[in-house]
Amino acid sequence: MDVVGGKWKALILWALDERLHRFGELRRSLPGVSEKVLAQQLRELEADGIVRRTVFEETPPRVEYELTDEGVALYAALGALGEWSVRRMRKLDIVPTHGKE
Repeated sequence: MDVVGGKWKALILWALDERLHRFGELRRSLPGVSEKVLAQQLRELEADGIVRRTVFEETPPRVEYELTDEGVALYAALGALGEWSVRRMRKLDIVPTHGKE
């Protein structure tokens, strides 16, 4: 369970399920996360085989993040929890700031 522990990892999975992201795009899609924390969480998810980091040797350098097959499977397994969260937010009149509905 440590793979998705913490405040940001599930939200990172949610964002990456929609499509691959560059670091800046991912950070903008997660209001409140610091650059340091996001980088740390992405490194941990990469080490756990959940996220793939691709570096393109360009100028300026480009880095993209996407879910691996294991990440897609984990996201699917967390789907029921996500559905529950959306229902709960609606019940509490909380507007989601990102993700699918």
